[in-house]
Amino acid sequence: MIVTSPSDTLASATWIDLLQPTAEEAARVRATTGLRVPTEAQISEIESSSRLGFENGAYYLSTPLVAPREDGEHALVPVGFVLSSHVLLTVRFDPLVSIDDARSQLGSADRTAEDVFLRIFEVIVDRSADKLERAGAECDELSRGAFRRAGSASTSKALTTTLRRVGSVAERSSLVRDALLGVGRIATYIMDSSFEGAPVVNAARMKAIRADVASLTDYQAHLSGKVQFLLDATLGFISIEQNEIVKTLTIASVAGIPPVLVAGIYGMNFHVMPELGWRYGYLMAIVLIVLSGLLPVLWFKRRRWMS
Repeated sequence: MIVTSPSDTLASATWIDLLQPTAEEAARVRATTGLRVPTEAQISEIESSSRLGFENGAYYLSTPLVAPREDGEHALVPVGFVLSSHVLLTVRFDPLVSIDDARSQLGSADRTAEDVFLRIFEVIVDRSADKLERAGAECDELSRGAFRRAGSASTSKALTTTLRRVGSVAERSSLVRDALLGVGRIATYIMDSSFEGAPVVNAARMKAIRADVASLTDYQAHLSGKVQFLLDATLGFISIEQNEIVKTLTIASVAGIPPVLVAGIYGMNFHVMPELGWRYGYLMAIVLIVLSGLLPVLWFKRRRWMS
């Protein structure tokens, strides 16, 4: 029997899922099951000694899991598990799709606390794999877009968009990695522990979960390498764009120096200047200005410094 909140059926429940429990609800669960309900501060601890423990015949475990936020992004939220031989308590303070999926898959059939516990972790691993697959597909899409993009499409706006998408993929895969590491620690702790009176957990299913976590962690490391490569490539393209702009400005400034020099010389208007009395002096100055501006440009083109 699965109970989502304290009720009259607590005594016969095999899974009690507490979402933002009040002090009264926690006290009622403890009075019925004899199990301590961890607080939000306790399940939010990051040291292993606080996340993994055994007390009065029950495992007290906690790990961060990935949860969606209202703005469409994702964040890590702490979840606590209290596993005894007869009941499983899950304590969370944010909605979690993994927990809801596990509940729908288990249905209303009678399940043991061990079966519920393992099914929740299997769902967590499956959803983590799906998230990493989507992140990998997005990496492939970004890679194709980055290295097969036409030259005219390599605009600052496109590169900025790519950079933001790369950062989003990196953040999501990092969150999944943190969740998988927490699940892996729990699996290892349960398999390696030998506490007297500890609840029995199916070793084969737990071993499969740990193997899946290890393979997904390796894939995430590979994905992180791809993300870092895409990040470096995108920053390289941005640097190339900036270099092109600087080169254009440099050529324009160099090409503009001779005309300015000619105009400065013939704009001084000293009384003793031979060219002041020339009939075609003004036309000569204009021609000099144009030629002095064109010659550097032609020289740059010959050196292939300009496209």
